[in-house]
Amino acid sequence: MKKRTYTCISIISVAALVLIWELCTDVLKLAGPNVMPSPLKVFQSLIYKLSNTAPDGATLLQHIGASLQVALSGYAIGVIVGIPLGIVMAWYRRADLFVRPLFDLLRPMPPIAWIPVMIIFLGIGVASKAAIIFLSAFVPCVLNAYTGIRQTSPVHIWVAQTFGASRTRILFKVAIPSALPNIFTGLSVSLSCAWSALVAAELLASSKGLGYMIQINRMFGRPDLIIAGMLTIGVFGAVLSFILNRLQKLLVKGGRY
Repeated sequence: MKKRTYTCISIISVAALVLIWELCTDVLKLAGPNVMPSPLKVFQSLIYKLSNTAPDGATLLQHIGASLQVALSGYAIGVIVGIPLGIVMAWYRRADLFVRPLFDLLRPMPPIAWIPVMIIFLGIGVASKAAIIFLSAFVPCVLNAYTGIRQTSPVHIWVAQTFGASRTRILFKVAIPSALPNIFTGLSVSLSCAWSALVAAELLASSKGLGYMIQINRMFGRPDLIIAGMLTIGVFGAVLSFILNRLQKLLVKGGRY
């Protein structure tokens, strides 16, 4: 019942936003079509871009495919490297002492600042953008995995030691399961960071993708296609977050809906 109520409220909020948008554009005409197109115009542009390459050289599906390829590859590498590194740093003091200075140096650097470096070394292809996504996803994964392991209850560790469990067994049977909520928080934050970094990277160095589509249509003065690209990014970000939340519900006791 609560889930159904939440779904209804969510639908109503989106419908209200579209209604206000329609009132401000087509009804009250507070902004001209060259500044803020109506929802109908944006929808028509979305349908148009599904099968037409003008004016940015690719269809909407081609832009989506290019962005997903970059985002998911960079995100996956960031997760695969970041989570184990955070766990090892939290569990083994020597690893923490060795890696932490390098990580503390890397952490304050915004991923966008790496764009010129990646262009120089990797060009403007998939590899450079995936590397930027990797950096944006890597840091939250390390931080949240590290925090989750360090917050393992000393009582649980003591009980496991009492029953003769080795340090490695305690890590896999006690520490990591108790850290899963924090790890999934890191996955969620990393996903948001990955999408943000992706759009920034495609705005500056790309020949295809949703960020590229937004940038080119800004130059052509097509706010309808700009908003269509923004909405597409939002929809796919929400879908990926939903999948991640469902996965958390399956793997973590008390996971979010």
